[in-house]
Amino acid sequence: MNNFKFIDTPEAPAAIGPYSQAVVAGEWVFASGQIPIDPATGEVVEGGIVEQTDRVLNNLIAVLREAGGSLNDVVKTTVYLADMGTFVEMNEVYARHFGDHRPARATVQAGALPKSVAVEIDLIAHIPS
Repeated sequence: MNNFKFIDTPEAPAAIGPYSQAVVAGEWVFASGQIPIDPATGEVVEGGIVEQTDRVLNNLIAVLREAGGSLNDVVKTTVYLADMGTFVEMNEVYARHFGDHRPARATVQAGALPKSVAVEIDLIAHIPS
């Protein structure tokens, strides 16, 4: 029997399929990809890549907070962009959120993202007991 904890917070969008916002396995948190949905409205935020990246990272912060952590605990992120031409703007928002913390990261252009959004980000964090 596993000792997984499944994260479910109203401060981030509810999972729209058979998955969890995140799974905690021991000291590790595996956060599902977040897209720029405002949890208060259930709608994609208005605006471009800047507003969407900000919303995605705020959603991930809420998921991490529910798991007992923060962005400072993040070890690895994967950023999926609908258009690699938006990388610079996404990266500026990403850098503001992470500050001096520099987790490993992959950034790829996806063929399509859910709800035709501009960005999705997932992450792995380590939260020591």
